[in-house]
Amino acid sequence: MTAREREVLTLIVAGKTDREIAATLFVSRRTVTTHTSNLFVKLGVSGRAEAAARAVRDNLV
Repeated sequence: MTAREREVLTLIVAGKTDREIAATLFVSRRTVTTHTSNLFVKLGVSGRAEAAARAVRDNLV
């Protein structure tokens, strides 16, 4: 997982929307969507809630 993907994951765990994440990181929503999709593949999950649960369970953030 890249450093930027970890930042996105941290914000997902915090309950932020793609729009909020984009504003926080000064990137486009499309960039956030790309990072999120990459995270789902790397974590082997299919959604934000599952990604957040996995991140907390595995101490990724």
